[in-house]
Amino acid sequence: MNQSLFQQFAALVTQNFGIQLPPEKKALLESRLFKLKNDNMGRPELASDEAFLKYIREDKTGKGLAMLAEAITTHHTFFMREADHFSFYEKEVLPYLEKSIRDGDMRTWCAASSTGEEAYTLAMMLEDHFGSMPGWETTLLATDLSKDVLEIGKNGVYSAESVKTLPALWQNSYFHRTIDGKYQVVDRLRHKVLFRRFNLMTPVFPFKRPFHVIFCRNVMIYFDNTTRDNLVRKFAEFLEPGGYLFIGHSEVIDRYKSDFDYVMPSIYRKKGAFT
Repeated sequence: MNQSLFQQFAALVTQNFGIQLPPEKKALLESRLFKLKNDNMGRPELASDEAFLKYIREDKTGKGLAMLAEAITTHHTFFMREADHFSFYEKEVLPYLEKSIRDGDMRTWCAASSTGEEAYTLAMMLEDHFGSMPGWETTLLATDLSKDVLEIGKNGVYSAESVKTLPALWQNSYFHRTIDGKYQVVDRLRHKVLFRRFNLMTPVFPFKRPFHVIFCRNVMIYFDNTTRDNLVRKFAEFLEPGGYLFIGHSEVIDRYKSDFDYVMPSIYRKKGAFT
């Protein structure tokens, strides 16, 4: 892939997904597109990188961009990733929300949910805390750019190796063994997580009511400063006053330019309080 072609792909990726592809990522893009072509042998629009670029630009259905999104996004996640977040969520956030939410409607958004481990970790903690309390609605929203990883999340099937790090009580209460030795999230918990495809670069977010908690971790590291600041503003717009935003440990928010107060590394709280 020559530099001009790479720059054209990089511009499309940034424009549509906010993700930066600096020159040192050219080899990564080449390998991802090579795999995409191998996985879809015989499709004329993937006969070459040039053909694929032309297809994306002329396609009116959005399928070309969706294929590009699947190719370039990274989906590294695991249960209890950055465990200090979940400890704070369990010990500080949930008790606070229990006292503060008057209608029992607990609204949580797990953005960039990948294959679902983060969303199900939150769902298990919500069930532990609110499951025995009548009148609480704790169904959470899990979104991602990739349709493929969302399907994995919806199915909720994980390897024994990935589940073994969870507490034994969770393994026994929230999973059942499949015939091939894997672990599947039980139906009652899977029904508590709504997996939906969503692009964080969507100009206008469609949510009717603000959330109490948003997890969006290890995503904004791929954005430039302007894109990150715009997304943080949107998160503030769709968080209740006093609501919490969790980001990745390698990410940071300029709290002097945002509506967030700093709580601890990678945890922020929208200014104000529940009324």
